[in-house]
Amino acid sequence: MSDEQMNGPADARQPDRRKQRRTMRRSGAVDGEEAVRAAITAMPEPWRSIAERLDFVIRSTAPQLTPRLWYGLPAYALEKAVVCFFRSPQTFGERYLTFGFTDKAQLDEGTWWPVAFAITELGPAEEARVRELVQRAVGATDREPR
Repeated sequence: MSDEQMNGPADARQPDRRKQRRTMRRSGAVDGEEAVRAAITAMPEPWRSIAERLDFVIRSTAPQLTPRLWYGLPAYALEKAVVCFFRSPQTFGERYLTFGFTDKAQLDEGTWWPVAFAITELGPAEEARVRELVQRAVGATDREPR
C-alpha cells in the first residue's frame, strides 16, 4: 500500500504554515520575546550559551529593539524593521554562529562595510564589539557615516 493510500494526499496532511502564522499573529498568540527565547533554547550547546549572551548584550545595549523571529531566526527590530539577527550553525551546516545586520542598520562606512560576523566564542572583547555595532546600527552614537 502506498503512503498516499495510507495517509491521504500529501498536501492534505501538510498544514498551510503561512495561514497558521498569520492567524497566530492576528490573535496575538506569537510573542516575539517568547519566540526568540524558544529559538535560542532549541540550539545545542555551545551555541545556546553564546546565543543567550548575545541576546542579553543586544537587548541591554538597545532596549528600543523588539525581539522577534525573522525567517525563523532570532532578530531584533526597530519600528517593525529588523536591524540585526543571528543564526545557529545548524541552519546552514556552518561551523560558527552568524551575527548579522540588515540594510536598515546604520553601519555605512564609505562604499563598503561588513554586515555579518562569524562567532565561535563570545568573550568580553567580542561583547564590546557587538555593543558598539548595535549602537551604531540603531543610530545611538554621534558618529557620522564616512
